[in-house]
Amino acid sequence: MKVFKFGGASVKDIAGVRNLAEIVKKQGRDAVVIVSAMGKTTNALEGLVKAYIHQQANEIDTQLEDIRDYHKGIMSELAGDFSVVHQTFTHLENYLKLPINNVLYDEVYDQIVSLGEVLSTQIIAAYLTHTGILAHWLDARQLIRTDTTFREGRVDWDTTNRRIRDAITKNDLYVTQGFIGQSADNRTTTLGREGSDYTAAIFAYCLNAESVTIWKDVPGVLNADPKWFDETVLLEKLTYQDAIELAYYGATVIHPKTIKPLQNKGIPLYVRSFLKPDASGTVIGNYERHLLIPSFIFKVNQVLISLHPNDFSFIAEDNLSRIFGRFAQAGVKINLMQNTAISFSVVVDNNPDRVPTLLGLLKQDFRVSYNDGLELITIRYYDQGTIDRVLPNKKLLLEQKSRYTVQLVVKDLG
Repeated sequence: MKVFKFGGASVKDIAGVRNLAEIVKKQGRDAVVIVSAMGKTTNALEGLVKAYIHQQANEIDTQLEDIRDYHKGIMSELAGDFSVVHQTFTHLENYLKLPINNVLYDEVYDQIVSLGEVLSTQIIAAYLTHTGILAHWLDARQLIRTDTTFREGRVDWDTTNRRIRDAITKNDLYVTQGFIGQSADNRTTTLGREGSDYTAAIFAYCLNAESVTIWKDVPGVLNADPKWFDETVLLEKLTYQDAIELAYYGATVIHPKTIKPLQNKGIPLYVRSFLKPDASGTVIGNYERHLLIPSFIFKVNQVLISLHPNDFSFIAEDNLSRIFGRFAQAGVKINLMQNTAISFSVVVDNNPDRVPTLLGLLKQDFRVSYNDGLELITIRYYDQGTIDRVLPNKKLLLEQKSRYTVQLVVKDLG
């Protein structure tokens, strides 16, 4: 049994859905196919969440109709029984009519945004079946059990393992959703943005899969994002350790949680192009040799937050405990941290929904200053030449080095 994961870009239109079907035909029908929401549907559903939270009736109607029209446009050129898709839209309509009774934003988010994956897989399963490829549609919400940490569900591995094994008993083709799960009290949860890769790893781990393939719009794992770097190099092989490090520091081609379950069972992970499906791409596995060339990771729209104790005491264990507690309370992840005797600095994504709350919490105990509009550059297997390469026209605000990795917080001088 193989596991394939297709992201939203791969099924953003009719041609993409047909291409998925061709890849499945050629690559083998004994597979679990995990699919993200189509195109920019997740972004559109996030807009719908905000309209619903603020009870903007006209905006709700407009955005819902846009999402419906987009999916109708794809179905109009594909044959199949799409009745379940219309049922899902009816369910969404009914949910949006419910009154808001002190429901947390993150919970509402998961109930609405999760339907993007449901819609895409319902369309794809129906189309595959019509073309003669029998596809069993599975509801990942009934298979992946999580806690109630909405938008970042923690997996109950024992229950999830049992349910997946009970549901997948034949070497047939199964289509299911990435990104989503369900709590013990039957509320939908999500695994974090871009969590479909993680879903693929969960299924592979539970099924002792032969391999996992993530189909992307790039030829494999590159040593830098081509959006930010002109001369990129394809990394044909990566160790699990290097892949974990690159994902941890923000390489967007792989979700950070994906690698470890595969490493635990020695399952290889392929990153290949759905645009050139015959190309070999990158394979991540149990190799001994590490990268021979530097890799660059760029994270933009970063905030550097500096904290100082109000009483001019040292940054000690009790202060650090309070600081990390505030970050957990606000749901903000730290991309880099550095401390001196009397200050503590962190770099985070500038999330407008969470950073203002975090700053308010931190100001209860500390003097807070911050700089926004920054860029975090991480270089894995660096030397001075690679550092110099990324610093022209940049002001260096913070630098942190380890044996293999350097992180630079910089301000663009324009």
